[in-house]
Amino acid sequence: MRWARKRLRMRARRKSLQLRRVADRTAQLRADDILLFSAQRNEMPRLPYFLEYYRDMGVSHFLIVDNGSTDGAADYLAEQDDVSLWQTSASYKQARFGVDWLNHLQSRYGHGHWCLTVDSDEFLVYPFCDTRPLRALTDWLDTCSIRAFSAMLLDMYPKGRLDAEPCLPGQNPIDIACWFDSGNYTMSRNPVYKNLWIQGGPRARLFFADVPERAPALNKIPLVKWDRRYAYVSSTHMLLPRGLNLVYDQRGGEKASGVLLHAKFVDSFAAKAAEEARRREHYADAKEYGAYADGLADEGQLWCKWSEKYINWRQLEILGLMSKGNWA
Repeated sequence: MRWARKRLRMRARRKSLQLRRVADRTAQLRADDILLFSAQRNEMPRLPYFLEYYRDMGVSHFLIVDNGSTDGAADYLAEQDDVSLWQTSASYKQARFGVDWLNHLQSRYGHGHWCLTVDSDEFLVYPFCDTRPLRALTDWLDTCSIRAFSAMLLDMYPKGRLDAEPCLPGQNPIDIACWFDSGNYTMSRNPVYKNLWIQGGPRARLFFADVPERAPALNKIPLVKWDRRYAYVSSTHMLLPRGLNLVYDQRGGEKASGVLLHAKFVDSFAAKAAEEARRREHYADAKEYGAYADGLADEGQLWCKWSEKYINWRQLEILGLMSKGNWA
């Protein structure tokens, strides 16, 4: 595993040659800043609220890779005082779906910082997030010598057809996509990397009902006290060294965990799915996006009679989708 981690870090350094600095404000970074890393393409409508959400949470600086946006997203990001931006037109797939680019930036700028790695449609919810900033969580994790914090990816969707109500630029997408599956999740443990593997939710029941083992993974470890020796292996699903993946208590108790509200399924999704299916730049030649495009053409909605409407983090804890552990 040490050699595997070394190869990942060497690969990240090579792929960093594909990145072009557009706006480098990393000289502003302070030792205790919480950093956010993300790769994006053509997400301009989402970005204003995305940045606002994480600024309010306590993120100090955003380090973002723009992968050839054509909708003005790069120009918008370059104008933000707390954003450092790199741009590339290289293959997202050949950079291991952006992981190589972000591994490099995390190694260079994230060492010693709490680093949050999310997509522009992922919104972290953690215990007491309605009353405590992210700094309170990271301070508690530091006190407990915990280096990584997990979050289950929870697919959010509207009631009715996805295209029935537009999600306007700057709008909170959870105002529209406020429903989720409260059950139908499966868990197994990866014998190699020791992380939990979670599958299920609306994507499994609608698009992968016949092959549930191919449904997208919902387990993520988005918040890490970074060290330049670390490396993500597959998205934020797992890391090396493997000890960072032991984010669930194996002795029958509970460790604190959160949820990433996944606001992918709004009115713009059908067009996005069709585009990504054509580009074939995502995992497994974007077969997942092909399944979405085909499924939405038939159904048009993800809501069902068992769907539950999102209220707050306490609701998610009651349902067993996250835990405050021994953080009180």
